[in-house]
Amino acid sequence: MNIEDVKQIPIADYLHSLGYSPVKQQGNGLWYKSPLREEHEPSFKVNTDRNLWYDFGAGKGGNIIALAKELYCSDSLPYLLNRIAEQTPHVRPVSFSFPQRRTEPSFQHLEVRDLTHPALLRYLEGRGINIELAKRECKELHFTNNGRPFFAIGFPNIAGGYEVRNSFFKGCIAPKDITHIRQQGEPREKCLVFEGFMDYLSFLTLRMKNCPTMP
Repeated sequence: MNIEDVKQIPIADYLHSLGYSPVKQQGNGLWYKSPLREEHEPSFKVNTDRNLWYDFGAGKGGNIIALAKELYCSDSLPYLLNRIAEQTPHVRPVSFSFPQRRTEPSFQHLEVRDLTHPALLRYLEGRGINIELAKRECKELHFTNNGRPFFAIGFPNIAGGYEVRNSFFKGCIAPKDITHIRQQGEPREKCLVFEGFMDYLSFLTLRMKNCPTMP
């Protein structure tokens, strides 16, 4: 076999003939535990479209000849071509399937209540948020995470999920989306955008202090 013949051999098929199978697939990339060294997490990637490999742990990569150089610890091109040719009868086209992992939602047993828990109200007071405004805009969420019970302030979004916050945690309960709040009365020409719901609550608190007649 010459160099061009060897380069046509799919690296994934060649690795499979040597007993190496990918751990996972992401797009056109097959991820392996490196055949060049011991490791626990896959960091060796084969790009099946370009037929190239790269070992992120070793910082090395290339075509099938470069792989053979690392596997057989040799710089001799004739030797490497011969070793690859010897393996060729065992190289077969192969397809890989990966089991779909079923994952449970991070937050379970969700219960939505009116916002009344003293610890959550103290947290809001510490942030300078008006409590009555917070009770109007937010909910109190009780849920479990990995079997452990938690409670937090929940701010609903338009998709049915919540932004979640307490003194120790900031996150969301899926689905994640924006929250769109329309003012009463005639349509407005301005739109106010807030990064997070605590910013929105702070805005309402300040507006109520400065303009008590505003809704």
